[in-house]
Amino acid sequence: MSWSLFVDESGQDQRASPYEVLAGIAVEDRQIWPLIRQLSDAQLHHFGMRLFQAYGHEAKAMKLLNTKVFKHAAQMPPMAPGLRSQLAHEILVDGTQVSRQRLTALGQAKLAYCLHALHIVKSHGGQAFASIVPREAPRPEGDMLRKDYAYLFERFFYFLNSKAGDPMGYLVFDERDKSESHILLNQVAQYFIRTANGRARSRLIIPEPFFVHSDLTSLVQMADIIAYAISWGLRLPQMAEPARDELAPVAAAVQRLQFRHETESGQRHRGFKVIADLRPAERPK
Repeated sequence: MSWSLFVDESGQDQRASPYEVLAGIAVEDRQIWPLIRQLSDAQLHHFGMRLFQAYGHEAKAMKLLNTKVFKHAAQMPPMAPGLRSQLAHEILVDGTQVSRQRLTALGQAKLAYCLHALHIVKSHGGQAFASIVPREAPRPEGDMLRKDYAYLFERFFYFLNSKAGDPMGYLVFDERDKSESHILLNQVAQYFIRTANGRARSRLIIPEPFFVHSDLTSLVQMADIIAYAISWGLRLPQMAEPARDELAPVAAAVQRLQFRHETESGQRHRGFKVIADLRPAERPK
């Protein structure tokens, strides 16, 4: 048995987003393909087609959950699922066929899909992790791995360590520019090889991540939805920025996915961590 952690981020531009979030969704190996198939079926149910067919890539959370989507969805009363899917499909196939009814249907379909998709992930045992960073948090200089990545790996390690049989964990990142991918690969390797915490966690986490096209990977899309919902809608005690109230149902669904574990000694581990300073505490040796 092994678990894959699919990772994506939201708010890295440090502009409009209230928080920078690095999020991951862990899925057991035997659950990955059934989960992907159910997410595909959910898109067919809500939109009458795969979102990749409509957009040429997997729809990002910014396109599924932005304020305009909620505004469109609220224009009319909730539609019956069959009619909603038909109208959403019509506007996705031909964007020139704009009408109030079709825009409303598409907005409602997007919101229904996100909630349905998060429910599907939970039903397959998915567990969510996130490093949450305020915009004003100090950033590191040099080429060391940022603390938000280290904390994400730490939480994933706690999760793996809580499972019987010492399952191994794999890291799956959204593919970046080749040079950026090489930089991150080197930083991850340095962390797992040259820091004490990294060496300890490499017992359960394979230190070399995989990079995949998020356009083709529905589970990276789910990590993106989780990251966006946390940035804009979920608030922990240390998070002072206001949240978008309309995102509350999505944020609650994300909160239900959060990894939680209490050890025999009473120590509590949680999957979400707010980080006020991104500068690494541990130097490589």
